[in-house]
Amino acid sequence: MNKIIESVPNFSEGRDLEKIERIVNSFRAKENIKLLDYSSDKDHNRMVVTAIGEPEAMKAAIIEAVGIAIKEIDLTRHEGQHPRIGAVDVIPFISIKGMSLEEADALAKDTARILAEKYALPIYLYEKSASAEHRRNLAAVRQGEFERLTDKMKLPEWKPDFGPAERHPTAGASIVGARMPLIAFNVNLNTNRLEIACKIAKKIRFIGGGLRFCKAIAVELKDQNKVQVSLNLTDYTKTTIYQAVEMIRFEAQRYGVAISGTELIGLTPLQALVDTAAYYLRLEDFSVERVLEERLWG
Repeated sequence: MNKIIESVPNFSEGRDLEKIERIVNSFRAKENIKLLDYSSDKDHNRMVVTAIGEPEAMKAAIIEAVGIAIKEIDLTRHEGQHPRIGAVDVIPFISIKGMSLEEADALAKDTARILAEKYALPIYLYEKSASAEHRRNLAAVRQGEFERLTDKMKLPEWKPDFGPAERHPTAGASIVGARMPLIAFNVNLNTNRLEIACKIAKKIRFIGGGLRFCKAIAVELKDQNKVQVSLNLTDYTKTTIYQAVEMIRFEAQRYGVAISGTELIGLTPLQALVDTAAYYLRLEDFSVERVLEERLWG
């Protein structure tokens, strides 16, 4: 059985299409690598790439993409709504086929080591690869962002796992680790009042007493004159899309605000959509095996 790994690197560039294409080319037309999706957002000023492939091929593609991103992205000039610590902000590895989480962890750490050595880039390990419990949560590692990274690195508890103990002048630092499949999902509100989105995000995220496997931030969509609650669902089997959407809808009602639309970033497991469809359609005894394409090619 071939071993297949998925990686979903996040790059701090969502506006310059030429730069985006040069980075994405690292995953195109490569042996044993398949580019599944990439999406960029001007307000977030961020791009998310989704690729699958054999472990060594994926490692090589990631190393190439990071090198290009370091040349192309200057965080001293970067502005965007999404928190970021580096030009290549986070590089997760997710086991898909024939690989255990432990093997994904080993691949993540080996890739992190090479990136640090090759590009003099500080690397933090997170999620299943974290070297300490306080580094497991992505938001905690990213806290302070690029602008406060120099001071953060002076603290003994925030010394990088690999690479120099000072930020790269223009690329900051990167966060690497093995994790479960994650769903990036945004909910747009029919208001331009950012403070409302901030209050809702605080209520629904786990750290604020909300859903266990939900991370949430508020984002201002200036071009659309509205605001957004941007979600990461870190375990969709325990915190579902519909739970997050309905909790946002419930909290928004107190401010006289409604959901104007939702947005999926990157790819999502089929089961997450099946669970959502079953909830909203009130389907009884429905499962992924009832999906036609799954029976034909599953």
